[in-house]
Amino acid sequence: MTAPIRSRLLDFVEAEPGPPGGELPQEGALPRRSALLDLADSAPAPAADGRPGPRPGVPPYHTPVCVPAHPRSVAGIGSDGRPARVPFIVVELFAHPTQGTVAFAFTSPAKLAAALGEAQPWVAGSLGPLAEEMDGRGVMVLLDPRIAPGEPNWRPEDLAALAQEVRR
Repeated sequence: MTAPIRSRLLDFVEAEPGPPGGELPQEGALPRRSALLDLADSAPAPAADGRPGPRPGVPPYHTPVCVPAHPRSVAGIGSDGRPARVPFIVVELFAHPTQGTVAFAFTSPAKLAAALGEAQPWVAGSLGPLAEEMDGRGVMVLLDPRIAPGEPNWRPEDLAALAQEVRR
């Protein structure tokens, strides 16, 4: 990919802009299915242990990946009935020039840092569950995407601000 990408993180804070031309998507339209799950559907028959094997060139379901993400929390009520912060992880989504909204997954922290910068926060996970979760939201997962050089989405000062927010 040679076109620049941009994080969709702020789209969820601010009002989401409408599609080009002002047309709204038709209600009831099915979301686009993840290409990773299309590959899984056409996988060879299950092995002796009952699990399907990957097609040639397709990483196994439990492949460990590094996913751009960061912690967040909301005010809630703890198990003791008192106010508490409830933590959760937000997977970052990106606007891709041809695929629409996508999630990135990298097979190593070095590949993630090379693509998105050293300050990019991330979590480790498995490729299969990530693809299933994103598919349920109509988002495609790109594995080890090539990203045009540009300004990183996260800078060290952004991480410092996030750390202060998380500590509240």
